[in-house]
Amino acid sequence: MNVLYYWRPDNYLRDRRFGFGYHLNQNSPVLARVAEGDTVWAFTRDRAGRYVLAAALVVRAVTRNPPAYRYGRYRVWGDLDRTRYFDVDASPGAEALIRHLRIAARAELLAQSFQGHSAVRPLESTDHQLLYDFSAGLPVLRKVGVYPEDEFEARLLLGPGARELLVADGDEASAVRMRYLFETVDVTRVRRHVESLQQAYAGRCQICRFDPRARYGRGLCHGHHIQWLSRGGEDEIENMVLVCPNHHAAVHQADAVFDYDDLTFRFANGLIEAIRLNQHLRPAA
Repeated sequence: MNVLYYWRPDNYLRDRRFGFGYHLNQNSPVLARVAEGDTVWAFTRDRAGRYVLAAALVVRAVTRNPPAYRYGRYRVWGDLDRTRYFDVDASPGAEALIRHLRIAARAELLAQSFQGHSAVRPLESTDHQLLYDFSAGLPVLRKVGVYPEDEFEARLLLGPGARELLVADGDEASAVRMRYLFETVDVTRVRRHVESLQQAYAGRCQICRFDPRARYGRGLCHGHHIQWLSRGGEDEIENMVLVCPNHHAAVHQADAVFDYDDLTFRFANGLIEAIRLNQHLRPAA
């Protein structure tokens, strides 16, 4: 099922400034019916106040967020290769098209038709095709701020020298994003969380139960942020798991999603791996 979503301008500008995360969090139960390969169309208002298409997020997976998550119960993960973010500053207005769709958007101000759970509206196939045709010629943002989380995590733990190296890499937009990441993540706090996990699970991987301390006499498991810090994840222990190097690499390289509904990592090839050791994560209500 394809859907249309109103992306509040303040949220859009914040996400654009600090890097789109290729996911959407929302409370609407409509998202629970979206399937892999469907499209979440998003529109917002530009600086001139016009309603414009902002994104065509092609769905990779839909998962549940942790209990009482402030940004909503559901998370839609976008396909990194197929999702498009449009340049709203160079795009034509889309209000006439949106009002023409069969979604009863009749409020005087278009945004008023997309309040609360109605922020996400199901689309008929003909409406989806109209949006697809309209978007065909829209300018697409060249770079939308996805950064390698494993590299960020590693350099985060290395200290100020690594921070300077990373900020120096890439263009100015990358530098702004990296400054934001380093300035909002407390390195001491991250290390404290990792140490707490090491103690809670005796250094064992929460997925496969591998015990490197028993085998090698060394604590080799890593702290992993479930929702990546580089995509807006929070530095809370409830957003972390302890995993062996193999699982850490697999989760990063395969961009596995995590579902709090049953506390499982879900890989694009269909593999599902559950958290087998758990003392600190609560499943979705």
